[in-house]
Amino acid sequence: MRCVIARYPFDLTKGGVLDSMKGVTPEPVTGESVTIGRRRYPVKQVGEVVTRQDRRDFSSGEVVRAMTRLGFTCHPDPEAAPAPAPAATPVQTASALLGGTTPLDG
Repeated sequence: MRCVIARYPFDLTKGGVLDSMKGVTPEPVTGESVTIGRRRYPVKQVGEVVTRQDRRDFSSGEVVRAMTRLGFTCHPDPEAAPAPAPAATPVQTASALLGGTTPLDG
C-alpha cells in the first residue's frame, strides 16, 4: 500500500511492518497506540521504525491512518477525556431538586 508520511511516499505492507517491528521492545504508551502482533506500541515509535525518520517529522495521525489501512488495530490516547456534559443552569438545578425533570435528562 502506498502512503505518504512526512511528505515522503512509502510502500508499506502488513508483513513488512510486522518484520520491521520484530524484536523491537515497546516503549510505554502515553498517547495513541497500535497493536502489532501481541504487542502495543506508541504510534510515533512505529512510524520511526518503519520510515526510519525522526518522529518529530510526522504526526501520529499520519501513522494511525496508514496502520489502519493496513489492518492493524489503533487505539486512542488513554488520557483523552470525554467531552464534559453541559452544565445545568440554576433554574434547571432547582427544578431537579424539587422533583422536576431537566432538559439534560434527555
